[in-house]
Amino acid sequence: MKNRLRVLRAENRWSQAALAEKLGVSRQAVNAIETGKHDPSLTLAFALAETFGKSIEEIFCPKEQNN
Repeated sequence: MKNRLRVLRAENRWSQAALAEKLGVSRQAVNAIETGKHDPSLTLAFALAETFGKSIEEIFCPKEQNN
């Protein structure tokens, strides 16, 4: 799944470790989601959306959709 996590994290000037701490997950989990190696659980997707003040759809989109 494609995502804007890296961009949103950079806009907030948060490291992967800082975001991971906010979410209660490991830095490796944040990295795996950013790079598309792992899709977040629904609970984590909602937590990410709340953390960034965005909807889930504003952060994630299926790989088939490029826009």
